[in-house]
Amino acid sequence: MQHHGQIIEKVVRRNGHSISDVARLTNVNRRSVYNWFNQQQLKPEIIFRIGCVINHDFSVELPQLFTSEDFERGFKKRSFLGNELTEPDDLYNKYYWKDKYIDLLERYNTLLSNKVSVAI
Repeated sequence: MQHHGQIIEKVVRRNGHSISDVARLTNVNRRSVYNWFNQQQLKPEIIFRIGCVINHDFSVELPQLFTSEDFERGFKKRSFLGNELTEPDDLYNKYYWKDKYIDLLERYNTLLSNKVSVAI
C-alpha cells in the first residue's frame, strides 16, 4: 500500500516548495502539513488541494485516485489574487470555506485576547 503522505512530502520537497508556502496556500498551519506527511492514507480532496497549489499532477504518483484531466481542470479553474484563492474547484470548495471560517475565528479570538489584556 502506498503511503500518501510520504509521496506528497517527496514531491513538495523535490520541487523546492517550502512547508510554510504549502501551509499558507492551502490555508492551514504548518503542523497540519507535517501531519499530512505522516499519514498513510489521505483524503483525495487534500491531495488534490496540495497538487493545485504546488502545480503538480498527482495522477502520476497516484493513478488509482486521479486522472490527469482532474488536475488539468483544477489548474484551469484556479485563479490567485495575492495569496487568496478566488475561484476554488468543486473538490476544493468545502475545505476552502471551512478553512476561511476557522482563520476568521482565530483572528477574532486574537483580537479579543488583546482587548482583554489591554483592559486589565
